Order: sequence, then structure tokens, then C-alpha cells
Amino acid sequence: MADALPNIVDWAHFERSRTELGPGFIRILSYFREDGAKAIGQIEQAMREENTIALVLPAHTIKGESRQLGAEPLAKVAELIESTARLCVETRRFPDELVPEVVELRRLFDETVELFDKATNPLMSRAGQSGFGRKVTNQGFGRI
Repeated sequence: MADALPNIVDWAHFERSRTELGPGFIRILSYFREDGAKAIGQIEQAMREENTIALVLPAHTIKGESRQLGAEPLAKVAELIESTARLCVETRRFPDELVPEVVELRRLFDETVELFDKATNPLMSRAGQSGFGRKVTNQGFGRI
């Protein structure tokens, strides 16, 4: 888990948040999944409609929630979208240059959620194992 795509999630930060939030952690993680998917949909819709103002709040939401869980690369892309959109609101122009970042935001979010699921869902972490049950490693035990 931590070996796969280590640059997407800071696992030490993730585990620290998990410990600090205790039993509420899974609920917070589900909010991240739901709010993040909704926010990304809003950002994509704002890009299609060329609505600069509508980019700001959902990007801000993703930025904050991502940082809370240790997903800094996702937070950085969201922060770039937010700050660029804020500047463009002031200068009264639409940030066409953000199209690649919006695409990257979706990709990073999907990969981050997948990694979080693998880290927290015992069924998903076992899905990568072949066969049924635990791998037998002591074949020589009890034999002469």
C-alpha cells in the first residue's frame, strides 16, 4: 500500500490523522469521498460553463480536505485552481489555462480515493492476494 504511488499520499500524515480522529475517521473519509466527487463535478461544470467564480469554493474545499488527510499533491492542484480562479475573478477573465489542472485534479482524486480505500478497507487490501486465505509459508513444519 505505502509502496504504491508514495508521492500521492503522505502515509505518516494519513496515519496521524487516523489516530487523532479515532472512530470518526472513517466518517471523515466518506465525507472526503462524497464532497470531493461533488466538488470536482462542480469544477468541471464551471470549466464547461466558463464560470470563474464557481471554480473557487469547490477547489478550496478539496484543498482543505486533502491536506487534512495527507493528500498534498491533490491539495496543491486544487490550490492552484483556487488561486488562479481568484486572480481571474479580479481581472475579469476566464482561466482557460486551467484545463490540464482540472483533468489532473480528477485523476489525482480518483487515485487518492483508491489508495485510501486500500488502506482502510480490509476486503480491498486482501483483493490483491491470490488464492483463498493466508499463504502457507511453513511447509517444512513438523516434517523430518
